[in-house]
Amino acid sequence: MEDNVRNELKAMEMMVLNWKRTYLGDATPDGNNDFLVEEFQEEITTYISPYLRRLFQCEHLTQPEAEEFLTSCYGQVDDLRRLIQELETPPVEPGVWQKLILKTKVVWQE
Repeated sequence: MEDNVRNELKAMEMMVLNWKRTYLGDATPDGNNDFLVEEFQEEITTYISPYLRRLFQCEHLTQPEAEEFLTSCYGQVDDLRRLIQELETPPVEPGVWQKLILKTKVVWQE
């Protein structure tokens, strides 16, 4: 792969990561953020995929290289989905009964 193609791929990777950061910043903890993941995926399909196809058609990329890059882009979609789910469902602090049980377990183990 030529250096100029490698630089183009780095620029596209940064663009995808910037999109992801923006969409994550727009997410709210109250839920209903599915549209953000869908829009992020649509941006990749609309802008990145055709560009990669053209690089492949012009023989600047091999098919495995293009597939690997596109797979990593869609992996960012999966990661955004996971991060948004974590934002929507933060870890729950133990309630009174869980704390009592944990203290009881400690006493019994001693």
